[in-house]
Parts: sequence; C-alpha cells; structure tokens
Amino acid sequence: MSTPMDLSGKVALVTGASSGIGQATAEYLAERGARVAVVARTAERGRETVERILAAGGTAIFIQADVEEPEAIAAMVEQTVDHFGRLDIAFNNAGMTGAVAPFHEQSLSDWDQVIRTNLSSIFLSMKHEIIAMLKCGGGSIVNNCSGAGVMAAPGLPHYTAAKHGVLGLTKSAAKEYAPHGIRVNAICPGFIETPQLGRYIDGPEARAAVEAGIPIGHMGQPIEIARAVAFLSSAEGAYISGDTMFVDGGVMCR
Repeated sequence: MSTPMDLSGKVALVTGASSGIGQATAEYLAERGARVAVVARTAERGRETVERILAAGGTAIFIQADVEEPEAIAAMVEQTVDHFGRLDIAFNNAGMTGAVAPFHEQSLSDWDQVIRTNLSSIFLSMKHEIIAMLKCGGGSIVNNCSGAGVMAAPGLPHYTAAKHGVLGLTKSAAKEYAPHGIRVNAICPGFIETPQLGRYIDGPEARAAVEAGIPIGHMGQPIEIARAVAFLSSAEGAYISGDTMFVDGGVMCR
C-alpha cells in the first residue's frame, strides 16, 4: 500500500533549488520517493542541495541554469529527461522581487529584468516541460506565485504584474492540457522564512509588525510550501488543476 503523497517512480524538476522554498521542496519531493533534478544558478549551493538529498537516501542530480537565459531553460529540461528518461513533476520556483520604489521611479531596466525572471521564464519553463510531459502521457506543473498575483504589492509594480501573469499562464495551460493528462496549478506563499524575505524584514520590530497581520500569528516555513507542492503533484491532488492555492497563514482572507 502506498503512503500519502507517494511519488515513487516520479521524476521532478525544481528550479531555484539552492535555498529556501526551492531547496525544501527538492528535498521533500525526494523524501516522498521522487528522483529530483535540482536546478540552480549557483553551482556550489545547488550541489549542497543534492548532497543533502543523497545523504538522506534520495536520488538527485544537479543542473546549473539561469532562468533568465532561454537556452538554459530548454537545456535543464533536456538534461533531466536525458538522465532520468522522463519528466512527471515540475516546480517552477526561481524568481526575484526586484527593487522597491514608487511606480513613477521604476526604471525600464528593472521592469525588464523582473518580467524576464518571474514571467517569461515561467512561460518558457512550462513550454519545455509540457513538451516533455506530453511524451510521458501527463504530469503536474506547479508555479510559485505570490499574493501579489491577486492584489497589488506597493512599490513593486513589476513584481505585481509578473505574478498576475503567472496565474494567467497557469490557468491557460491547465485548460489547454487537461485532456492530455497535464495538470497545472499555482501556489501563493505568504510570509515564509527564507533568505530572500530576510532582506526585507529587518529586525524584531519589523518581524512583529508582519506577524501581527498574519491570522495564524507567525510566519511560515519553507517545508509548508514543499508539502503543498507534493500534494498537488501526487495522486491525492489528481482532480485539482488551474487552481491557485494560498499557503499564507490566512493573510488573504483578511
């Protein structure tokens, strides 16, 4: 009898897997039985994730790729399939927040980079992942989004626009490829304790102010996002597609 969220025999690809949510998800998918392609821009940290998975008895390879480069995106999927023979699960997690500034002070160069990293990369990743999954008879794609995908993030018009776009891509692909056995969903994390978030929450007073606005009362951990990705990618989530899952301690219900 299989255990809940059993991913044995599945092949997963996780981008931005060198730290935070990506690292936790790569490790958790491996724990559930998946063979994992760990994708990261920084080789040293990406290989550390692979070493952690191997030390825990899992199976993983490292693929160095910068999702700002279209050729690298195509190559990461190709290398995953070449090594493992298939692709069943993809977690498109890599992204950036961008510079915080009033709308009228944002530069075109910052806009271009944030859109390229957070939206164009998702489009290209999904494109190549779908091609691979069509050959395998189906699969699950989970896109990492944000609460900024459904409401404005002040000072971050580029990030807000990109994340709104991610939800549009998610729904479009979910509807188009459901007949082919490919499910596509998005996760909107709330305040999750990661190195990236730490750059914006400076000190105990700032942390207390953030947590005061979270109904559950505290920030989340990367593993909580990892579990949601595993659920959506497992047999337990087999009837879910085109969904936006908020994993945010109740923030959006406010």
